[in-house]
Amino acid sequence: MEMSIRWTVPFEAESARWPAVSPICTDVEVKMSAGPDPPGVPPLGSGDSVQQQVLASFPLCQLTEEDLTKNPLFCKLLAALSHHLDRTGLTVSLKEELEKAEQELRTQKLAWLQSESLYRLLQEMVQDHYIRRHHNSTSPENSKFYETMEQCLLVAQCVRQLDPSSTTSQDQPLLMGLSAKHVLDLMPPEQDVRRMKQRLLAELEVHLKKKCFSILSYYQPDWEHESEGLKNVKLSLLPETLESDSKKAEALREKGLESATLLQRQTQAYLSELMGCLQILQSLILDYRLKAQKELDKKKVEYLEAKCQIVIRKIRSEMLHLQLDTYTVDKISAHWKIREKLDAELKAIRAEKQSAESMLSSFEVLGQEFEALVQEYTQLRLEIDNKSWALREFSQHSH
Repeated sequence: MEMSIRWTVPFEAESARWPAVSPICTDVEVKMSAGPDPPGVPPLGSGDSVQQQVLASFPLCQLTEEDLTKNPLFCKLLAALSHHLDRTGLTVSLKEELEKAEQELRTQKLAWLQSESLYRLLQEMVQDHYIRRHHNSTSPENSKFYETMEQCLLVAQCVRQLDPSSTTSQDQPLLMGLSAKHVLDLMPPEQDVRRMKQRLLAELEVHLKKKCFSILSYYQPDWEHESEGLKNVKLSLLPETLESDSKKAEALREKGLESATLLQRQTQAYLSELMGCLQILQSLILDYRLKAQKELDKKKVEYLEAKCQIVIRKIRSEMLHLQLDTYTVDKISAHWKIREKLDAELKAIRAEKQSAESMLSSFEVLGQEFEALVQEYTQLRLEIDNKSWALREFSQHSH
């Protein structure tokens, strides 16, 4: 089975973000190292059984030794496949292609990281200059140097946006009719660029040194107050220290994977034993306890029924006592008087409602003429109210 893998990586494209200033940094190199790929769990020894070797070769499969024992042909097939597949299920040839593609990806990522790191360092230098200029006055030479560098960075970024031919295979329309040549005309004078290049390496070295000391202080805060010479020595040993710590972490990770595999096997064995114990316990319960449990449950149900009846009667008794204490003879007679009064009022209100409904029905017979009279009456009432309010206000203000 053949598979072709195509990687579309934007790292080379991003390295062209500032092509106009790339000539000023030809002597600057940022060294980085990509870490090794994490290895898998080491295979079992030759003393293990075939089932254990198969389980170790395919850790992602949810299989148990019992499954492989019940299916010897399937176990034999997996043992044969283990010589052609890795632990993730990839073939040897596909694994080689994948490793080659990952190596190419790391190379392109390293190139992108170099250019991107340098670009961000230059931006930080410009920002630090503006911060220092805000707090303290700077010399005209320093201002000219940073202004020239900032202008080069801006022109390079605009060129990158206007000329995407280095990152895409398609022709794109010009932005506002501008091209890269138009923007390159905004570069500083050649003499200023030459002076900036001559000073850039020294300034960049100072800034990089400061960043490295910050990383060193972050990794080991105790070294922050050491002398500069001692910091330089420890900084030269920092890559080896980081690599050693990385190897220790990798060893711990491998040990954790081994422990996880061992724990999985022990868990499977424990669960199988536990299921056997549960089956034995279930047989004991069915044979010896369920016979007596039926009578016990019957007696318990009778007891709960009797107790429930007693509780119900006690609640009923308490409710009756509460009613006797609440409603005395005097209170009941008062309630009857209140009820008679409320009934009389309700009867009067119903009669009033009936008369109003009959009057309303007689008005509805008049039809549209009555509605016009009502609207006219309503308008007159509003005008009377408005004029009365105006008269009262006028009377108050006249006094």
